[in-house]
Amino acid sequence: MIQESELILNNDGTIFHLHLKPENVADQVILVGDQDRVETVAGFFDSIEFSAQNREFKTITGLYKNRRISVISTGIGTDNIDIVLNELDALVNIDLKTREIKKEKKSLSIVRIGTSGSLQEDIPVNSYVISQKSIGFDGMLNFYADRELISDLPFEKAFKSFTGWKNSLPTPYVVNSSKKLISKFDTELFKKGVTISAPGFYGPQGRVLRIPLAMPQLNQLLEQFQFEGLKITNFEMESSAIYGLSKMLGHNALTVCLIIANRVTGQANENYRPKMEHLIKTVLDNLTE
Repeated sequence: MIQESELILNNDGTIFHLHLKPENVADQVILVGDQDRVETVAGFFDSIEFSAQNREFKTITGLYKNRRISVISTGIGTDNIDIVLNELDALVNIDLKTREIKKEKKSLSIVRIGTSGSLQEDIPVNSYVISQKSIGFDGMLNFYADRELISDLPFEKAFKSFTGWKNSLPTPYVVNSSKKLISKFDTELFKKGVTISAPGFYGPQGRVLRIPLAMPQLNQLLEQFQFEGLKITNFEMESSAIYGLSKMLGHNALTVCLIIANRVTGQANENYRPKMEHLIKTVLDNLTE
């Protein structure tokens, strides 16, 4: 039995952070960072069945083209993803009354829709990028046993060697997306590549304000790096943990990002909301076809 201190429940029986019960979660989950974007996604639903919010974690579950879907905001960062993924899995794979792990496991389909910065000149602002692999600069997955079993170790080795990765930084890890989900987005509309999840917006993504960087040339090296025909396409802040924890827990995961800035050309689109709405509708259609 899992102890109360390890799996905390609220007085109403909901799980601690998400404030959800098992019946509130659909098998298809859309993750967004911004809690306001939950309403944008749910605005496309044909009907809404349930909603709840605690802190930055907002959930709406409803129907889209007769398919039950939950959209959940995670806030920013892989630390929040650690909370969301573990609690989602607990809702579907642990009996919250007996605190026992279920014998038969459920596999969720989890798609993150986010914004991102491009690291390649030929991936302009307003592009849609699918994360074939995600590199975690955050180090979070290294706290879990046997993370090497679900990681692309040759890619990790080549990446660390090429960049001259400093031992003082967290060890990067690389995890693949779900083949099942990526097959739903095999069109020319979506560019595919490798996404880096950074543990911050400024220094970890090579931005300098008043503090110098530990690896000043890192972004240039990221732009140049290639391995088995794949290039690093973009920066964001959540995918690596989504991919890693999903693989460990037996769920399918994919990240689709709208490029709102190009770090090579210096261009940005602050008025990206219409493009984001188009991406959301496209993702919903692709998932339900």
